[in-house]
Amino acid sequence: MKRFIRANIGYMQGRLLSDNSKRIQNFPELNWKNELFIAHKINFRLIEWTINKNNMAQNPLYNSSLIELKKLSKRFNIKINSVTCDYFMEECFFKKKNQSINNKIKSNIKKILKNCNKLKIKYLILPLVDQSSIKSKSEEIMIYKYIKNLLKNYNGKTLILFESDFHPNKLLNFVKKFNSKKIGINYDTGNSASLDFDLDDEIKYFKYVKNIHIKDRLKNGNTVALGEGNWDYKKFSKTIKKIRYKGNLILQTARSKTRNDIEEIIKNRDFLINIL
Repeated sequence: MKRFIRANIGYMQGRLLSDNSKRIQNFPELNWKNELFIAHKINFRLIEWTINKNNMAQNPLYNSSLIELKKLSKRFNIKINSVTCDYFMEECFFKKKNQSINNKIKSNIKKILKNCNKLKIKYLILPLVDQSSIKSKSEEIMIYKYIKNLLKNYNGKTLILFESDFHPNKLLNFVKKFNSKKIGINYDTGNSASLDFDLDDEIKYFKYVKNIHIKDRLKNGNTVALGEGNWDYKKFSKTIKKIRYKGNLILQTARSKTRNDIEEIIKNRDFLINIL
């Protein structure tokens, strides 16, 4: 069990580097190669890539520098199983009215999905939280129609995972509506803690959960250190053991208050291994 857990624990890109962008997370355009080296040194073998609007052109998953990324991933023995597309959250086509801008956004998402498939990345995560949270039935319909159309001629193996703030029942119905094996769920322990959702309610959609973000948050509040928020990690541990979850566990934890980010991520990994 311990061996499985360690192999499946990864971290969110950028968490091993100091960040002055004041963003929740950001693709480290200047240091992403060095971060892979650091991750290798501290025995991480799994990373979740990130894509942001502000520096998307410098991101190898967008500018098609895939050969270099593949070589470095192999060199440092680090697997990219998932990509969190914050660009989708920052550029919500379903909240904009300019059709030409919307078409460009959709084209970019298609390009990113295509590049993920080329690198044999399993999951592309599209956030439907914060500024991209679905607030109306019309927005929900727009997302549904767009994804259905995107998948119509898509033969790749990369799955699209939704991270959503929907109530558990609504999220289950939303995902089931697609009736596609190409659609799944990214579960976020911190978001559920903040929204005060009960895992007993959420478990009904866990057959669609392929990737889990590990973090802790206060109820209706910010991200805090693991074990210091509203996340019922004891129940979480029992639940994923019971259902024999075998997917990714990605540390998207709070940054170090003392700027010792590498020590912080190691501490969080140890915390997660211990509870599991």
